[in-house]
Amino acid sequence: MIRVNTKFDRPDPDLVEQLSKYSAATIHEAQGRLGALDSTIKPVDPAMSLCGPAFTVRCAPRDNIMLQVAIAHAQPGDVIVVSAGEYAEAGSFGDVLANACVAKGLGGLVTDTGVRDTRELRELGFPVFSYSVCMKGTVKETVGPMAEPVLIGGEIVHPGDVVHADADGVVVVRRDDVTDVVRKSQERVEAEDAYIAAYRSGKSVIEVSNLAAVLEAKGLVIDA
Repeated sequence: MIRVNTKFDRPDPDLVEQLSKYSAATIHEAQGRLGALDSTIKPVDPAMSLCGPAFTVRCAPRDNIMLQVAIAHAQPGDVIVVSAGEYAEAGSFGDVLANACVAKGLGGLVTDTGVRDTRELRELGFPVFSYSVCMKGTVKETVGPMAEPVLIGGEIVHPGDVVHADADGVVVVRRDDVTDVVRKSQERVEAEDAYIAAYRSGKSVIEVSNLAAVLEAKGLVIDA
């Protein structure tokens, strides 16, 4: 007998909503350039984005039985995070399972294996970020852990961590850090708005970024 867990603490939905307002890149920078999954995991449509608590599951390569179990037990708003060993040659998720996710109100899917039916996924609008696109089918044989920490895209993702993804990639924020990262993300947005205002007022990027002394110390001489 293999017993799997489905219960874990999730972050405050209001905090998740606040975090969703920032870009993945802003969040990554705001938390000290941490949490970015490998850039090989991309959206099936650049317009797609997601932000929600991670419902983690580990699947054997070319096997999606545990993915289906995860979909059955995830809660509305959850993002299914699948660790399958960076196996590109399998389409473990497509339009049929996407419709099951939409019917349950799930927040999206992030996987380090392949997906298929991408035209239908784009039309449906369910956010899917995957390691590959592959038409090859899967089996339903190997059971395994769920709602436990998984390795995906070079990062450990715990159940209940917040996963945010957009056209630039996927970033994970530890559940206990969400409040702090929201604050730091807002501070970063305000700082970048100030940079843009300074550029529009006529200041150069070297002046705004205080690069003159840095460049001089590195021996850079510019003949203007």
